[in-house]
Amino acid sequence: MSIRIGIMGYGNLGRGVECAVKQNPDMELAAVFTRRDPSQVSILTSDAKVCSVNDLKDWADKIDVMIICGGSATDLPKQTPEVAKLFNVIDSFDTHARIPEHFANVDAAAKDGKNVAVISVGWDPGMFSLNRLYANAILPDGKDYTFWGKGVSQGHSDAIRRVEGVKNGKQYTIPVESALESVRNGENPELTTRQKHTRECFVVLEEGADPAKVEAEIKNMPNYFADYDTTVHFISEEELEKNHSGIPHGGFVLRSGKTGWNGENKHIIEYSLKLDSNPEFTSSVLCAYARAAYRLSKEGQSGCKTVFDIAPAYLCAQSGEELRAHLL
Repeated sequence: MSIRIGIMGYGNLGRGVECAVKQNPDMELAAVFTRRDPSQVSILTSDAKVCSVNDLKDWADKIDVMIICGGSATDLPKQTPEVAKLFNVIDSFDTHARIPEHFANVDAAAKDGKNVAVISVGWDPGMFSLNRLYANAILPDGKDYTFWGKGVSQGHSDAIRRVEGVKNGKQYTIPVESALESVRNGENPELTTRQKHTRECFVVLEEGADPAKVEAEIKNMPNYFADYDTTVHFISEEELEKNHSGIPHGGFVLRSGKTGWNGENKHIIEYSLKLDSNPEFTSSVLCAYARAAYRLSKEGQSGCKTVFDIAPAYLCAQSGEELRAHLL
């Protein structure tokens, strides 16, 4: 029997989940739930329903796992606990500092509903988190380094677009190559925020806007750009659409460690991603963990989990026998 998937929210992430479900033969898309008028939302899957979020309770016995595709700032803290009372759920909550709080809220709700919830699924948090954990366990005497990019930061791009005089814009986070190479060489550098990443902005101005004023406001924006070397390029709307319409991303997780009685041997563990589409890759990770949530639920488990709590075999459609024969 196919795992019946529901999607809550049909933006970039929701559309990515729909495509990922199509690539997993043991899954089928049952329904998409939206806050918009369902008659105005067109999806790609011909035999799936588009429903209002107000109809969620009517689907409680028709969906095995609900993948929640809202934003971490305001949507997921409210939606995930509410929906976890009705369904097994997956989300991509990525506000690192608030994960413990979110976990506690979702855990209580999922246990109340006797469902499985998996939070903070994606590539960071998610796959990067797993690689940090594995590397720390293997090399206890060492240092962690995470570099993001080159890629589009959707949050920083949104911050640019909120500046007065900006019509549109995109921001790229770029690792500093010399810092990355120093880590790869086992030099264990102490790196400031500014030494690890630069930021590059491509901005379309409103007619009559002062470019010098806009550039100064962007570069001095606290929590976003003030702590980084930031370059601002002013371009046309046509150039932005032609050269910067995608949402690529990626990055590197490294741990530099020592072994031996006196730490005489050095080791570098490195995991990297290069993604054409940030939301589509995140969606693919969400679907793998949806399979795990379904299996855990069938075993009678409930409550909240993270990627740390789920064995890798639960992610794969293949049986244990197949995995041992072909991937081990």
